Amino acid sequence: MGNRGLGGFKNLMLGSVGLKIAADATTPVVVVRGTDEGEESGVVLAAVRDEHGAECARYAAREAEMHKASLRLLHVWHILGSAGLAVTMLDDVEAIAGENLHHLNAVTDRIRDVFPALNVRVEAAKSLNVAGVLVEASRQVDLLVMGGRRAPGYIGPTLGWATHSLLHHAHCPVQLIPRRGSGQGSDS
Repeated sequence: MGNRGLGGFKNLMLGSVGLKIAADATTPVVVVRGTDEGEESGVVLAAVRDEHGAECARYAAREAEMHKASLRLLHVWHILGSAGLAVTMLDDVEAIAGENLHHLNAVTDRIRDVFPALNVRVEAAKSLNVAGVLVEASRQVDLLVMGGRRAPGYIGPTLGWATHSLLHHAHCPVQLIPRRGSGQGSDS
């Protein structure tokens, strides 16, 4: 799908029709920027949230393998999203961080089993702005693959906040992989 709508916001990556298509899609969707921002990096990035991210990581690994690129798996942990807003819950930060790393390592192990020849880098980051970290990471890769989190909206499905922001501000093409089955409607 192309990157521009007909509205007046030229620096946004996607228009309202494209956002609706991305939110409603039941198959993978790639949003491609219309301008070339530089040389290829030889890296495909998969945003991995939890073990459901294995499907996204497989898509990204196939793309990396096909283009003779390396794969970078990135998990961005939103500390307040995991712990809630109550300061007392922050006592369990280490346990929550360990659980996040467990999910990332499980996905990494699966990818390395299926794609043993692929160069795979793994990174975990903490931030209050998941979308900001992903947008910044998109500057250094050729393709960013992530789950297209759908949340029930007032009128039909909508994209999660981080996905929506990334589609507007990414510096590379973004491939959204829809979740199948349960967990599709959560935006927490």
